[in-house]
Amino acid sequence: MTQLAQIIASCQQLWPEKTAASWDQVGLAVGDLSAPVHKIVLAVDADSQIIDNAIAAKVDLIITHHPLLMRAINSVTASTGKGSNITKLIQGGCALYAAHTNADIPADGVSDVIAQRLKLQGTKPLQPSEHDVTVGIGRVGALAAECMLQEFADRLAGIFPVTAGGIKVAGDAARKIRRVSLCGGAGDSLLYNREVLASDVYITSDLRHHPAQEFVENSRVSGGPALIDVAHWAAESLWLETAAAQLRELLPEIEVRVDMTRTDPWSFTVGQTPGNEGV
Repeated sequence: MTQLAQIIASCQQLWPEKTAASWDQVGLAVGDLSAPVHKIVLAVDADSQIIDNAIAAKVDLIITHHPLLMRAINSVTASTGKGSNITKLIQGGCALYAAHTNADIPADGVSDVIAQRLKLQGTKPLQPSEHDVTVGIGRVGALAAECMLQEFADRLAGIFPVTAGGIKVAGDAARKIRRVSLCGGAGDSLLYNREVLASDVYITSDLRHHPAQEFVENSRVSGGPALIDVAHWAAESLWLETAAAQLRELLPEIEVRVDMTRTDPWSFTVGQTPGNEGV
């Protein structure tokens, strides 16, 4: 019988909790370390649909990228969203574990998987880890051949799963792209990273209006990359199959699968792609 404690030891081997950012809340959120584990499911978020799916399938452990308890709560009553989800997990006998920033930085981590899917060459981290400078937050590398920004964005659309918001691009569609920097998840803190500024395009998620607008204006004056904003869930979901394969190798006796239920919060959009209509 494989206990939850043994599963967590394998997770620590792949994504050491000590490498997580100081503000992060990774690790076990719900569960008994002595409980047996036969089935594991991986997902980006522990929302109600993911939890319902897991309990219906008699899953013993959900491993998510995003921690359910990132922010402190004062109650786990079922009248709140998080309380309801935690109640479901406990009543369903399903543990919950999160690997977040500690899964962002390693080889085969979130950003590394995106770089691999783009077939980037000579990749290195945008922000090296203090534990190992060969890995870290984000990645930068080169395409095998130059292409136009429009072509590159179309290529991304074929890599990431579909979401309501799609893929947003700031830049001249005919711009030549060769050097690519990226950060899986919310990466606006790296907009002025040296490697990002030296790239032809920067891919990340959750870019806010004012920082993005200011960055585009600065790039117009002094040079800088085009921007591509990918839905947060879509960007990070690519990591799940890689993580599942790693766990299967370490835990061949355990059933490990991925739940690709879309947990992106947006349902649909309306309207058309804007032009430059002027006043």
